[in-house]
Amino acid sequence: MNAPVSLVIPANDMAPLRRFVRGFAALIDSAAGQAEILADGGDLLARLVSRDDWLPDAFARPHPERYQQYLLHCDSAERFSVVSFVWGPGQATPIHDHRVWGLVGVLRGAERVQNYRRRGDGSLVQQGGTGELREGEVEGIDPHVGDIHRVANAFADRTSISIHVYGGNIGAVERATYRDSGEERPFISGYANDVLPNLWNGVIRA
Repeated sequence: MNAPVSLVIPANDMAPLRRFVRGFAALIDSAAGQAEILADGGDLLARLVSRDDWLPDAFARPHPERYQQYLLHCDSAERFSVVSFVWGPGQATPIHDHRVWGLVGVLRGAERVQNYRRRGDGSLVQQGGTGELREGEVEGIDPHVGDIHRVANAFADRTSISIHVYGGNIGAVERATYRDSGEERPFISGYANDVLPNLWNGVIRA
């Protein structure tokens, strides 16, 4: 006779992320194109980052030297991925691109974003001033419009966390970092984690 199986309830309620993943997959199935994904997906992401009680500590941990990119979910057909970016105090990315559409929502803290555009000679120039994305705010990334930017933690004394959604398995996409001259350095980011959060364990809520 088999021993009874006890119900394991995770320390963090993963229902918000589970609902988001289901909703985003349904959106990808039905959307007419990228514009609809960014608009309606932005609403879904805003709902997800409106509460800060679901991200497990293992995927919210800063590194003392560099920002961390933790994979939370990747669609089985790699149509989209969901990632938590964890910024230690004062940490920042190099200037980089994405080459797929994206959405960024701030869960905790704030980010500073500086966009860039190419001059006619291929070099980069700042496009507009530095913007700030605060808790609960969401912005889209469209490579057709321009997706070269630099992102930094807006705080020098605490961690910030943002949730990103990309139109592909972003850790496996070949992208580039840039010098001011416009010179590209190809890179594939990978992820900081070796395991994924279990979205399906514990109490299943709609």
